[in-house]
Order: sequence, then structure tokens, then C-alpha cells
Amino acid sequence: MTPRRYVVSLLGSAEFARAYTIAGLVAVFASFLIERLTSQTTLVTILAILALLGAGILLVRREELSLLRFAPTSLIGFLALAILSVLWSPHQSHTVLGWLALLGIAVIAIAIGHVRDTLQTVRALGDTMRWLLALSLGLEILSGILLNVPFRALGIAGDLAYGGPIQGIFGTRNMLGFMAVVALVTFVIEWRTQSVSRLVGVLSVALAGFLALLSASPTVVVLAAAVGVTTVALTIVRHTPPARRVGTQWALGVLVTAALVLAFVRRHQIIAMLDAGSDFSLRADLWNTILDWVADKPTTGYGWFGSWGGGEYPFQYINYALSEHHLSALNAYFDVLLQLGWLGLVLFLVLGGVATVRSWLVASVRRSVVYAWTPLLLVTLAVESMFESFTLTGAGWLLLVMCALRAGQTRSWRQNIDDAHTGVIPTVGPERP
Repeated sequence: MTPRRYVVSLLGSAEFARAYTIAGLVAVFASFLIERLTSQTTLVTILAILALLGAGILLVRREELSLLRFAPTSLIGFLALAILSVLWSPHQSHTVLGWLALLGIAVIAIAIGHVRDTLQTVRALGDTMRWLLALSLGLEILSGILLNVPFRALGIAGDLAYGGPIQGIFGTRNMLGFMAVVALVTFVIEWRTQSVSRLVGVLSVALAGFLALLSASPTVVVLAAAVGVTTVALTIVRHTPPARRVGTQWALGVLVTAALVLAFVRRHQIIAMLDAGSDFSLRADLWNTILDWVADKPTTGYGWFGSWGGGEYPFQYINYALSEHHLSALNAYFDVLLQLGWLGLVLFLVLGGVATVRSWLVASVRRSVVYAWTPLLLVTLAVESMFESFTLTGAGWLLLVMCALRAGQTRSWRQNIDDAHTGVIPTVGPERP
């Protein structure tokens, strides 16, 4: 076998796809740990190699892929606008680097989405999160109880003996809380689909719940409530007879809208109950300042940068005005609005919104509970985006692209076009395979 045939055979094999999925998830989800233990250059190199391998996998498997269903149109539009923003960005080189980071992780997510089905993706993510959460707890025990010494290089303060807050290997308590909720959703789906034994399922859920509690993140309560309400609503819809399902969907939509209005009206009481007054006040000041800057460039924004780590304009001036050192807008929607204007925000909302609706409709009619994983994760990302900008970088962006791709593959106008070209007669509702 020639070297070229060997490489093609390797990239197209199921074993390599499985290994690539695990490697990609570990590299992205443990990026903070990798960067702290090595360097930013090492992390970027690892992600770049994975992106190139992902592109190679897609190239080798090109005959299995449909061009129409390769990636969501809204994703392509968002990436296109981000690179076009180099034309008006005050720091063009930083915009290019930020876009390459966005593109690289998107390629990894697209590759995973095309070589793994939903259940395989859930299993791979479940295995990844079990190891990373167990490692987080182990290091917290070592730092906070056995040695009583903070691991400053890893961002671990060693406060486990005091009941937290803890950060694990994710850098901040809010990021640990977000990862724990993502893990909870994944572990429960694994358990319900009998992908793992009952003992492993129970221990996994207990681990994620324990770390979510110890993170002491105010956003965890909101995330848990949102996921819980979504789960109940989806369960009701799934058990409703098809003839009454549309009416049930509308009724639930009205209830959710009323709940959101009530939550907005009672927001001060909710904030006080969560003991998040100082956090919210800090965020409110930041968002008000961002809106002042957005007024100068409302349509296109200041150019794509991703995180604010480079101290570029206008981020350094926003931090200077607030006497803070924010690395993001602490809100994905405000971050997109500042960097890509209203055009970018519309594309971002379409990307997440359309994926949520598609995945919800699929989960409503498919028999297997595994289809609930995508809408539950998308709701988690949407709610988390109100308090942090995790969805625009790293693990959050990977999950968003992966879920949007999955939703587009299972319910899309592209599927109807493909079916028409291949002569497939589409079926309706839960009978569709």
C-alpha cells in the first residue's frame, strides 16, 4: 500500500473518526489546562493540527457528504461577516487571528458532526466530561484538603475545604458551572439511552451535580432551572398525541413567554434571591458602556476579535472607563453586537434560534430520547450567553456549531432537496428513521 493510500484509508476509517472525536473534544474542553501547563503556542498548534486533520477527514469522505447539508447557511454567513470585518477593523491582524480561531474550532465541530451520529457524539462527550470533571475534583481535593496549597498556575484557589467556590481545570467558577450543566444533560441522556451502566450513570450525574453545587456560580441556578423547564416541556410534547401536538406547542410557547415577562418584572427580587446583586451590577455597568460604543458603529461593529485578551480598541477604553479588566462582554449577544454590529447579532440569533426550533421539532416526534440532547444543549447555550461569552470561543462555540449542524442534518429544507434528488420519499413524524 502506497503512503497516499494509507493516509486516505486512515483518515476514512471508523477507528480514526472515533479517536479524532475524543481528541478534538479533550483539546477544546481542556484548553485552559493545556495552555496553563504548556503555552498558548502549544494550544494553538494542537488545535490547528486538529483542524487540518478535520479538513482532511472531510476531504476523504467528500463522496459521503452532501454539499447542501455540509454546514448551516447562517454559520457560513456569520463566519463570512467575521472575516469581512477585517475591512473596517482598527486591528486587522488581530481580526484575522480571531477569525482563524473561530474557523478552526468550527472545522473541528463540523468534522465531528459528519463522522459521528448523535448517540456517538453523546457518548464521546460523556466520556470526555467524566475524565475532566474527575480530574477537576481530584486536583481540588489535592489542593484544598490534602496539601492545603493553592495551585495558582492552574487557577485553583484551594477553597474546597470551605465549601467553595471551586474552579477545577476550567479557570473560573462560572465556566466550571457551565461545564457541569453540559455534563449533566449529557450524562442523563447517556443513562436514559442505556449507553452506560446504571452505576456509571448515577456516579456521573452525582459528580456533575456535586461540582455544579461547589462552583457556587449564580448562573448555575438559572441554567438548571432553564434546562429543567425545557425538559418538562419537551416531555409533555413528546407524550402528547400527534393530533394535539401543535396546540400543546403553542400553549407552552405562551406560558414560556409569560414566564419570561414575569421574570423580567421581578428581576430585582430574583437577583436578590440568588445573591448575585454585585455580579449583576458589574454586568449592567459593562453592558451600558458597550451600548454607548455600539451607538457609534451600530451596523457593522468594530471588527471581530473574539476574546478581549489583546487589549485592542475599543476594549481597552471600555475597561479603562470602568476601571476593570474584562476579557469579554460577559454576554455573548452584547459581544457580537459590539464586534459585528446588528448584522452579526441577527446572524448569530438565526444560527442558534433556527437550530433550536429544528432540534425541538425533531425531538418532539422521534422516539429515541437521544434527540432531546441537541435542544437541551442549545437552550443551555442560549441562557448561558446572557451571562457569559462562552458561546463565542472554545467549548461553547464547538457545541453551538456541532448542535446547529446536527439540527440541520435532521430537519432542514436541504434534506428535502437531497431527498428529491435521490428519489427518497419523505415520511412524516416519528416514523422517519
